[in-house]
Amino acid sequence: MVQSVDGKTLAGMLIHASACLNAEKQKINELNVFPVPDGDTGTNMSLTISTAAAELRQKKPTTVEKAAAVCASAMLRGARGNSGVILSLIFRGFSRAMKDKTEMNGIDLADALNAGVIAAYKAVMKPAEGTVLTVSRLAGERAGRAAEENSAFEYVLESSIERAREALADTINQNPVLKKAGVVDAGGMGFVVILQGMLDELRGVAAPSEDEADKPAQDKADFGSLADEEITFTYDTVFIVRRTGGKPLDEYRAWLETMGDSLVIGEGDEEFKVHVHTDEPGVVLTKAAEFGTLELAKIENMRTQRDELAAGKQAQSTDDLEAVEAELEDMEHQSAAPEKKYGFVAVAAGEGLAKVFYDLGVDGVISGGQTMNPSTEDILKQIQKTPAEIVYVLPNNKNIIMAAQQCVDLVEDKKVIVLPAKTVPQGISAMIAVNPDGDEAENTAAMEEAMSLVTTMEVTYAARDSEFDGQAIHAGDYLLLVDNQLFGTEKDLHTALDKLAQASKERAGEFISIFYGEGVDPDQAEQALALFQTACPDAEITMLEGGQPVYHYLISVE
Repeated sequence: MVQSVDGKTLAGMLIHASACLNAEKQKINELNVFPVPDGDTGTNMSLTISTAAAELRQKKPTTVEKAAAVCASAMLRGARGNSGVILSLIFRGFSRAMKDKTEMNGIDLADALNAGVIAAYKAVMKPAEGTVLTVSRLAGERAGRAAEENSAFEYVLESSIERAREALADTINQNPVLKKAGVVDAGGMGFVVILQGMLDELRGVAAPSEDEADKPAQDKADFGSLADEEITFTYDTVFIVRRTGGKPLDEYRAWLETMGDSLVIGEGDEEFKVHVHTDEPGVVLTKAAEFGTLELAKIENMRTQRDELAAGKQAQSTDDLEAVEAELEDMEHQSAAPEKKYGFVAVAAGEGLAKVFYDLGVDGVISGGQTMNPSTEDILKQIQKTPAEIVYVLPNNKNIIMAAQQCVDLVEDKKVIVLPAKTVPQGISAMIAVNPDGDEAENTAAMEEAMSLVTTMEVTYAARDSEFDGQAIHAGDYLLLVDNQLFGTEKDLHTALDKLAQASKERAGEFISIFYGEGVDPDQAEQALALFQTACPDAEITMLEGGQPVYHYLISVE
């Protein structure tokens, strides 16, 4: 029975837990009870803890205080979705309980788990039973009792897992929605997987292999000092591109190999980073623009560096890609000096929707939405780039609001206001209500009122068979949502749209905006427009290409 653990062991346990969660994330995704194809709890929790695993691998902490602090800091910035934010809050409280500790025994573990639970409950406005909060709370309570029985770390962890599993099984009885769907809570399942992964590491159980997405795309090349005759290409070029459109990089990778050498490409979910030696950095960067938006670039002349070294000078080198990326990250975190009173950051998926927000005066649009929640770090970076004294953030999705709210305390030189926009139409209406010359209170009130007057309708599809409110839902059915609630299901898209058009008429909508998603051709969109024009002849109706994934149509009714 292991009595206590040090920082190295705790770090290994958390890295193991990350691998386990990554292996189980799809199973957890499939527990999301609403049959819209947005089951992403497992993905969000996995991405959140994987940021901590990456930091722990790099920093190799030796004390439990340092291991917990590294984990909490990384998870805070990497948190995605409500489930990821709650997980990060649990580990933030966990970290605070480990202050000044070199090792931790079972008593310390119980204290840390319960401190994490308290931190999470404080942050959630209306905590519901039958969720990850319930599972973690009951696991913490059992840990406290177990520590009184036996202070061994392993005993307390094992006892907390047993109680967590019991609590997880009971979530189906505590939450009416879970009971209807016949499943346990997805976030609670993720928490159990993490605890079990930690125990497995302690007992020497092999960790599941991680996806390549959780590791560097390829090993970093070991670039040493080059003699002048060895410099085949002149410019050491490093840059970061924010991806748009999801175009695969295979073509670009093959093309880059013809443009230079020492090529390393690191791919993330939303960006990719390139290191290459080339004679034509401008051409390389121009080509990169086909795959996204260039954010940062650094180009150095290696021949000049060679001359400086030969002269006994200290030449700056970008051959260490990790050091370059760290420098670029530091540059990215530098906050833009205020040039105006108000700035705006919005989250939206689809080039058409992004353009609408930019046209309305938004300074930065973060690509994201259902199934692709941006992290707190993603939102924070965009806030810091915004040259304003007060920055409004429009999450435009209920599962992104908590991640955005974490940014409020992370920005020191700007005031951050997170408006609880749950849909893109709400965010658009809020931007229309902005008065650049108004004071903060007036603008906030006007934007919130504008959001409240919007009815959001959506058409998507069922990812799997399910039952909801007595309705049998089959995979592939068109799902009609009104303000995030199930309004009905249809086999035929035309019939589905007609039903929403009639609902718009009943709501006496005066202004209707229809955004059609990717995969919907303009002719289909025109047919949808005709349905609404027929049903609501007195309304002002606009049809725009939104380009959003997952949702065939987003409809705003005011």
